[in-house]
Amino acid sequence: MFGPDYTAGCPSCSAIADGFNGSVVHLANHDVTLCAVSRAPLAKLQAYKRRMGWSFPWASSSGSDFNYDFQAAVSKEQWLSGAVEYNFREMDLRPPAGEESSRNAWSESIVGTDWESYRREGPGMSAFALEDGAVYHTYSAYARGLDGLWGMYQWLDRAPLGRNETGMWWRRHDEYDSE
Repeated sequence: MFGPDYTAGCPSCSAIADGFNGSVVHLANHDVTLCAVSRAPLAKLQAYKRRMGWSFPWASSSGSDFNYDFQAAVSKEQWLSGAVEYNFREMDLRPPAGEESSRNAWSESIVGTDWESYRREGPGMSAFALEDGAVYHTYSAYARGLDGLWGMYQWLDRAPLGRNETGMWWRRHDEYDSE
């Protein structure tokens, strides 16, 4: 949701977080803890959390392998090799030849960094269980597997025109016109 070099959180991840922010109290009262984890430094996460008005726990994994271990971040070496393991398959996240500048311009416009820095962070969700002092990894989902967590999609899927998507139509909730 927020890479170390980002100037703002990813708009897509921010929209997802808007939806799950209100669920935290309900989950906690069902013995479930929801916590977002991003690689940006904690101070940067806390400032963005205040801007967005969120109350869910948000931890920084800066300096650890957590996001890499769960394939939600890609190392420089993986990026350069073109062999990135994401969403349970190998892929190349580098832009096709000739598209570098347009991809850089796009990612700089939404998170303030180049395409590589943006795409080396990926959306993902993992679940863990704590039993007898041991932590077990029980579930992970990536990419479109996260649609179920994106609250507005659940409403749009039931609307007459459905998602009616044309490009990246959503914004951070404080960036829509107030008219």
